Amino acid sequence: SNVAVVMFNTASLNNSEEILAISRQIKKFIDDNRPIGVVFDFEGVRFFSSQVLGALLDIRAEIKMYDGEVAISAIEPKLHRVFRITNLDKIFGFFPDRASAVKSVSKI
Repeated sequence: SNVAVVMFNTASLNNSEEILAISRQIKKFIDDNRPIGVVFDFEGVRFFSSQVLGALLDIRAEIKMYDGEVAISAIEPKLHRVFRITNLDKIFGFFPDRASAVKSVSKI
């Protein structure tokens, strides 16, 4: 089973062009490779713009076309709150670490 893991090497995700570019790259990767899951590992991320939520929804829509799943790991409580406020916590699975997120999407 192939699960893609996306990790971020920055504490702040707020550059519009970069977020768009990353989103396009990931969607192309999904189309080319059809993974059963994509895990977004937010370890070390302290801030993201609301555009990241839109990108995650776009990517989720893309992988759903192939019956795949998106999971989120190692997200800070204050960032998790953003998902709760927007009701997106019901759409994504949240896991304390990358390994448990990968395991979860591998079971689908």
